[in-house]
Amino acid sequence: MNDRIPDAPPVILPVTAIDELARPQWSVMIPTYNCIAFLGDTIKSVLSQDPGEAKMQIEVVDDCSTDGNVAALVEALGKGRIKCFKQKQNRGSLRNFETCLNRANGHWVHLLHGDDNVEQGFYQEIENLFLANPDAGAAFTNFSFIDGQSNKLDIDNPILLKKPGIIKDFLFKIAGRQLIQPPAIVVKRSVYETIGSFYAVHYGEDWEMWARIASRFPVAYSPKNLAHYRVAYNSGISHGSFLSGQNIHDIVKVVDIIQGYLPVSHQGKLKKEALIYYAIFCIKVANSLLLTNKEAAFLQAEGAFRMHKNLRTYYWMYRFYLMHLLKFKQVQKLVKSSI
Repeated sequence: MNDRIPDAPPVILPVTAIDELARPQWSVMIPTYNCIAFLGDTIKSVLSQDPGEAKMQIEVVDDCSTDGNVAALVEALGKGRIKCFKQKQNRGSLRNFETCLNRANGHWVHLLHGDDNVEQGFYQEIENLFLANPDAGAAFTNFSFIDGQSNKLDIDNPILLKKPGIIKDFLFKIAGRQLIQPPAIVVKRSVYETIGSFYAVHYGEDWEMWARIASRFPVAYSPKNLAHYRVAYNSGISHGSFLSGQNIHDIVKVVDIIQGYLPVSHQGKLKKEALIYYAIFCIKVANSLLLTNKEAAFLQAEGAFRMHKNLRTYYWMYRFYLMHLLKFKQVQKLVKSSI
């Protein structure tokens, strides 16, 4: 495997250069690559809740972006409050996350991607969760999906608890599907020091991480919707994976890795549940790509069918091919009418 995708969790070294009493409580680390159109909103959403430098480290870690001057934007908005670190060369998302975690010196680390943001009150809610649940290794809130114009999308996002607290048997829940998106979760740095950084895949690396944490530590949750995860703007790692079909391979790999975190009694059942869920998810992705990239659409559909075959996936596959046929006929009509 190449250096951009570690084949084992990279080590996160303990903080040694800073006096323990002088460490900030928070490290908000903002990994960024070619998302300068959204980075300003990300930074502003943190600064609006800034408790001060003594309590919160804020740093942008740029993986050699080519779409604008990241350092200039950070300086313009942060006015010296926010540090900006630039990689010497493009390392890829996993290595950039690793850099973020090793540069973090706070007790609680928020890895906030440069195209996502948080609502007012996010940091206070996470602090409340950690103080009420001191054994928790991580804490997260509910979240929304947003598009490239920051409009909230109508995407199903289950409420996991009616009131804040520890999610019982969270590992069994998250083994079946991804339930957390990165802007919504904060992890104790000591947890990353124990289990290491992100590895194995570029798509689904966060799902594997949250399952790995849940296998070792309690996880706290608040149903308050206080974070925004950006999708559907035709850029980024996820979009590239959909076009190449890499997401299919990565999902299967993550499902297999997560099996190792589960007791034997739960492995087969939860593996089947995860594969069915993501087979249907990939067919839905295929539907969304039909008009813009038919080749990528069929990669998703065929990969989904290989992932798991059952009545539900047969149904969704039938819908996909029916939609393809209907759209083909619509295009034919348009062509004939223009001749």
